[in-house]
Amino acid sequence: MAKPRLVSRATYLDRALMFRDTDLIKVITGVRRCGKSSLLALVRGKIESEDVEGRAFVSLNLESMACPVATKEDLYAYFRERLSPNGKTYIFLDEPQRIDGWQLAVNAMRVDFDCDIYLTGSNAYLLSSELSTYLSGRYVEIKMLPLMLGEYLEFCGLSLGASSAAIAPDGSVVLFDDILERYLTYGGMPAIASLDLTQEAHSIYAAGLYDAVVTRDVLNRERSLGQSKVMDAALLEKVAAFLGDNIGNCLSMKRIADSLTSAGSKTTNKTVDSYVRALNEAYLYYKADRYDLHGKAILRTNPKEYIVDLGIRSYLGGYRATDMGRLFENAVYLQLLYMGWQVHVGKLYDKEVDFVAVKDGRTVYLQVTDEMMSDKTRERELGPLRSIRDAYEKCVIVRQGRYEADAEGIRIIQAKDFFLDGSF
Repeated sequence: MAKPRLVSRATYLDRALMFRDTDLIKVITGVRRCGKSSLLALVRGKIESEDVEGRAFVSLNLESMACPVATKEDLYAYFRERLSPNGKTYIFLDEPQRIDGWQLAVNAMRVDFDCDIYLTGSNAYLLSSELSTYLSGRYVEIKMLPLMLGEYLEFCGLSLGASSAAIAPDGSVVLFDDILERYLTYGGMPAIASLDLTQEAHSIYAAGLYDAVVTRDVLNRERSLGQSKVMDAALLEKVAAFLGDNIGNCLSMKRIADSLTSAGSKTTNKTVDSYVRALNEAYLYYKADRYDLHGKAILRTNPKEYIVDLGIRSYLGGYRATDMGRLFENAVYLQLLYMGWQVHVGKLYDKEVDFVAVKDGRTVYLQVTDEMMSDKTRERELGPLRSIRDAYEKCVIVRQGRYEADAEGIRIIQAKDFFLDGSF
């Protein structure tokens, strides 16, 4: 397997640079190994390439054994000693949470130095919900996901353009449908994004990643904080596996607790709720609340959960290839998040709309389906959208087959157009 290249992830790079040269601390968060440290390097490289005289650039990785910093005082002094004498200093800090009181040093640097600060947030010791407390509200969060399909193609050295086929680096022809199926199976972790990846190699990598997220980012954090809500490693793994097996299904804590109890792991609704929250906080799963399209209100019951990377789901489920429809729905959900949409699950009386996506005053109702070839399947997907009487946009995103672009005012979008061409 080829060594991964540092490929520019333009969307995240633009978001990180959107607030450059302000006193807002730029915090990059996301699941382990999704590319946070690489984004720091990309931001530094982009600003350095401007070649402005007087600027200084200082990077520090707290995970390195060679790191000379042990205390918050050391951290402050390290950057103070390296400040530019006659210009702005750009500070890039990887995993500062390993230093007790790190936030005091970072806040002091923001106030005392002429600097621009970028840092990564470790899921093990800093949750998104805690950033405001630690950084006094003076921050912006750049939430990273593993590679989206378009980024995955770039990492694999492929370019489709208007075609549904591409020439791989070895000269072979690769079809979009095959690339999508491979992506839905192996996911988009940057370190292993390759057309040469085997199931055996992926399984080994995914096992290490999953253990790091579940053990370090959840269990160790709870223990370090003296928490007692999430302490059972075996139960946590079973909850995670249950969520993985039920991506795209409406869930209740009671249903999960009853299922695990009947399988021999006796537990309660309250305990399950704590474990699911911990998995959400570690960015392993993302919750999509239901939205009542009639009452125009968020519902607090029976949300859906989607996994951050489909390769982890394949690893947990034994690489089954029998539910591509739900994997495709998960991929569409992640793509919508990546594009900056707020995403809910739509409910209209006894009907369901897969997603209600909201962004910049625009609302879109979406159905997601593997195919829509039979009349029965077509009616199942179009029927709920027809039932909605307001004037918001309505779309169906389809993985397989070719269809008319418009069906009674409902746009039909092919997978390639949605993921790669910006048609949405």
